[in-house]
Amino acid sequence: MTPEQIAGLGPALTEFLVSFKSCLGERRLLAHFGTYCRGLLSGLQRKSVEPMALAAGGTVRALQLFLSRRTWDHHRLRDRLQQRVAAQLAPAPGATRPPDDPGVIGLIDETSVAKKGDKTPGVQRQYCGASGKIDNCIVTVHLGCCHAPAAPGPPGSPGGDELAVLLDSDLYLPQSWVDDRTAGGGRCRDAGIPDGLACRPKTAIALDLVRRAVGNGIRFDWQVFDEGYGKDPAFLFGLDALGQNWIGEVPRNFRCWPTLPPCRSLRREFDSKEVYSVTRWSPVFIYQAWRPFTLARQTVTPVVWEVKAAPVRLRDPLTGRPTDRGYRLIVAWNRKTQEYKYFLSNAPPHTDPELLLRVAFRRARIEHLFRVAKQEVGLTHFEGRGYAGLMRHMTLCQLVLLFLAEQTRRFNHDTHPVAAATPPPPARRGGKDAQPPRRGPGDAAHARRPSATGDDRADRRFAPLALCPMA
Repeated sequence: MTPEQIAGLGPALTEFLVSFKSCLGERRLLAHFGTYCRGLLSGLQRKSVEPMALAAGGTVRALQLFLSRRTWDHHRLRDRLQQRVAAQLAPAPGATRPPDDPGVIGLIDETSVAKKGDKTPGVQRQYCGASGKIDNCIVTVHLGCCHAPAAPGPPGSPGGDELAVLLDSDLYLPQSWVDDRTAGGGRCRDAGIPDGLACRPKTAIALDLVRRAVGNGIRFDWQVFDEGYGKDPAFLFGLDALGQNWIGEVPRNFRCWPTLPPCRSLRREFDSKEVYSVTRWSPVFIYQAWRPFTLARQTVTPVVWEVKAAPVRLRDPLTGRPTDRGYRLIVAWNRKTQEYKYFLSNAPPHTDPELLLRVAFRRARIEHLFRVAKQEVGLTHFEGRGYAGLMRHMTLCQLVLLFLAEQTRRFNHDTHPVAAATPPPPARRGGKDAQPPRRGPGDAAHARRPSATGDDRADRRFAPLALCPMA
C-alpha cells in the first residue's frame, strides 16, 4: 500500500459508516458508532470496549452503553449490510459468466470462543473448536459468502476481484440455559436473552441465516458446509426447500442408497448403506476409474485428489423410503496422504464433478474469514454479559470486514487496472511479429510461483488494511 492509500482509509471509512447512519436512530450515536468501528480496525492488542474508548479519548461508560443499552437497530444494520453485498454481487446487465466462475458461494460454519465464568450469554462446557476439546465456551453459527469472478491467481490478475465477507451470525443457546429459564432461574433474564429464543440445532440456525440473506436479495449459486452440518438430512432437505444448490462434506457413516431397492422390506440387504461401504463395494463405484483432480494452491505445491462420483438416493424423513430426488455422492482420495473425503450434492446430474469439488474446497474461505475476524478485527474480544451487546459486537465486526473487503477490491483495481479489467491480447499466428506463447502453470518459469486458491493470497492483502487510526 502507498502512503496515499493509507491516508485515504480514514475518509473512506467515514463515508462507509455514514451510509448506515439511518440504523442508529439518534445522531449522537454516530460518533460512538465511528469510535467502535475504528477501534475494531486499529492496532490495539485487545479490542474490547475499554481499550478502544481510552485510545479514542472517550468515555468508557458511554461506549459500553452504546453497545448494550442505547436504542439502535442492529437488525436493520445487518439487513443493510446484506443488501449492500447483494448489490455488489449482482451481475451487470447483459454480462455473461466466465466458464471458470463458480458464482456466489455461501459459506456455513460455526466458531467458538473460550470464556471464563457463567455470565456470558450461551456459555457452558461444550466442544470448543478453538481449543479442540470440551471447554467453557460460547458457540456462534455464521454465514459468509465469497465470489471470485475468475480462477484464482497472483495479485493483479482477475482473481483479485474476489469479494469474501461474513453476512450473518447467531448465538447457539444451549439447553441448560433454557432449562434454567423453565425452572424459574434468572440466568436468561440477567443476560437479556429474549423469552422466545429457544435451544435450536445449529443446522436450524444456519437455515434461518440463509433464509434471511436470500430475503435481503443475495442470490447464492452454491451453499457449502462441513460434515457437522452435512450429517443432518433435515438440514439438507431444508436447503432443498429454499431452492439452494449445495455441496457439503458428509461423515463416512452417512447413509444412502446407491441403487433403488427392488421392494420395500426390512431385510438388511435392502436397507440404506454407509457411504464408506458404498464407495468401496457398490458396482456404481467399483467399475469406475479414478479421475485425477488438481487443487492448486499458491504458497505450497498443488494437491492431487482422485475422484469418483455416482447418483444416490437419501432416506425420506416421512416415509423412510428413498427420496424421489436424486443426489450426487463424490469420494475424493488423496493417494499421497491416504485421506478420503465424502461429499454430497443436489446439483443436476450433468454438473462436472471437478466444478463441484472446486466449489466444495472453497469452504476454506470461511476459515480465513474467521482468522481475519479474530486476529485483526477482534471478533473474540467481547467482554460483556448481555445478549444484545454480543449480537451488536458480531454485527459490527461483520461490517468492518465488509469495509476491508471493499477496500481490498478497490486497491487491487487501482494497482492493476488493466489486468483486472481486460485479458491480455492473444498472440498472432506465425509471422515475424508473432508473440511467444504464454507460459502455463506447469512451465519452468512458474515453478517457484504455483497458482493457488485465494485463501493464502488474501491473507497477505487483508492484514495491511487494519491500520485505520482511532482519531
